[in-house]
Amino acid sequence: MAAKVLVLGGNFAGINASLLVKHELGDDVDVTVVSQSDQFVFNPSLIWLPFGKRDAEDITFPLAPMFDDHKVDFRNEEAVKIDPDANQVTTSNGTVYDYDYLIIGTGYRNKMDVIPGLAEGYANTITTLPDAMATEIAWEEFLSDPGDVVVGATQSAGCFGAAYEFLFNLSHQLKKHKIKDRVKLTYVTSEPFLGHFGIGGLPHGESLLTKFLDHEGIEAITDVSMEYVDADVVKLSDGREIPKKFAMIVPPFVGQNVVKESSLSDAGGYVKVEDTWQSTEYDNVYAAGIAAAVAVPWQTPTPTGLPKTGFPTEVMARVAAANVIHMIKGEPPEEHKEFADMKAICVMDAGNNGVMILADKMLPPRKHGVMVPGPQNHAFKIAFEKYFMWKMKHGHVKLP
Repeated sequence: MAAKVLVLGGNFAGINASLLVKHELGDDVDVTVVSQSDQFVFNPSLIWLPFGKRDAEDITFPLAPMFDDHKVDFRNEEAVKIDPDANQVTTSNGTVYDYDYLIIGTGYRNKMDVIPGLAEGYANTITTLPDAMATEIAWEEFLSDPGDVVVGATQSAGCFGAAYEFLFNLSHQLKKHKIKDRVKLTYVTSEPFLGHFGIGGLPHGESLLTKFLDHEGIEAITDVSMEYVDADVVKLSDGREIPKKFAMIVPPFVGQNVVKESSLSDAGGYVKVEDTWQSTEYDNVYAAGIAAAVAVPWQTPTPTGLPKTGFPTEVMARVAAANVIHMIKGEPPEEHKEFADMKAICVMDAGNNGVMILADKMLPPRKHGVMVPGPQNHAFKIAFEKYFMWKMKHGHVKLP
């Protein structure tokens, strides 16, 4: 009888894990993907959508045809209960899925209650497709009546790259619309210094970003918590009030409720894992991406999170898939990759410029780490978007 592999989530982690297992084992495995969304979303391009540089259809594609082409059973349902003792997952319509192996790639929820006013809509965010679309509407309204702008990342946020990219693109757009001289632009972050990114920073990164922000006329406020946001100001924990007409704030990410409410979860709603990305409690359960718990290896004066999206998610999914394959073959899990030892690869876009971030390890100590500025990075990010969308839409997950 073919082994049953159930994958929760249909984005970066879910696609990679499910197709790698199916491609390797073929008819020896039945792979089912359960996802609340019926679309893949290329999240790195959400920073462009509010400025009209992308539409939703440019950065999404339907999952069902792709999975069907690769003989993976796709179910557009929301998983609401994981019972790892019974090896079962229940969905919102009452369907119960049995599994021999479970891979959890359910992604994140925005913790919108991190500060009062964020969930109430006094600031926008761009970390999900609906959020980015709502931010596009708010941006269009802002252009008709400009004022001061605050871009930032709250305490415990981990996706600082998105905040920086939006900041740089917004500054570029202000110049394009010839209103830069009418807008005071402020960047507020929980990072202990510019360019920390939640990964401890890179050589010369702070000075590079300081020069860039100075050149753009952007005031930076680091190492600070936000107390609340309302219609007119962002209130900081040190008592300062930053006036604003428009704000984009990146909140912390937390695990999905289906994980948080299971026995697999830690306090943050993430699956507790080994460096095989295997559950610490159940040998046949794996997690990848935001769904996996990764300990922050330091304490910063203002709490910061770790960036687990994008490239790290793919690495986790590949390791998890490889170990599930080993187990189905009757072998012990052999692949290991600690989060700290993953490579750091990121391209931050700045409208018509950008910065490439490369390091041999995600977290220090490192042997090599560099930030390379230049307009070539804008072109590279566009090219990568096209390549990655093609790769995922056709299920070519073995390609780099």
